[in-house]
Amino acid sequence: MKKSDAPRHLTAEARRWWRALMGEFSIEDQAGRLLLQTACESFDRMRAAQSEIKRDGMTIQDRFGQQKPHPQLTTERDSRAAMLAALRALNLDVEPTRVAPGRPPGR
Repeated sequence: MKKSDAPRHLTAEARRWWRALMGEFSIEDQAGRLLLQTACESFDRMRAAQSEIKRDGMTIQDRFGQQKPHPQLTTERDSRAAMLAALRALNLDVEPTRVAPGRPPGR
């Protein structure tokens, strides 16, 4: 496996993100690749939780017949936060640079 290859345990969707980010930002260092892997794994976990929520609904019945939030809502939230934290830690330059202080034009 080359350094730029996506880890095989990732889903096809996460591997596409891996390849896109590796191609656009040329993440070469080991720590950067580990952060990207963490972001992609968290993305996969978030998608899996979303799939269960879509299948079961936002609420489920507990053993007493009471409605309660789906347990995967917490997994979805935490996985999204972990993914975004890993992407922030990569410090990717995703915003266009501003030529002047203040708000961007048109806002």
